[in-house]
Amino acid sequence: MHASRGDRLVVHGRTVGHHDRVVEIIEVLGTNGDPPYRVRAEDGHEAIMSPGPDCVVRHGKTTDVDAGR
Repeated sequence: MHASRGDRLVVHGRTVGHHDRVVEIIEVLGTNGDPPYRVRAEDGHEAIMSPGPDCVVRHGKTTDVDAGR
């Protein structure tokens, strides 16, 4: 998994009733775009993540997820 600052990380809900979460990558802490990433959620919460298999990187600032598609 490779990402850059400004990319979005989509964390899929793992159980029924849990929605996908979208966070913005604000810093890449690994080398060459590899995890871990410092991310910021829509509510302003920041965390350091090493994404698992339930995550997808959406490159660029405008994505289908952001547009509600």
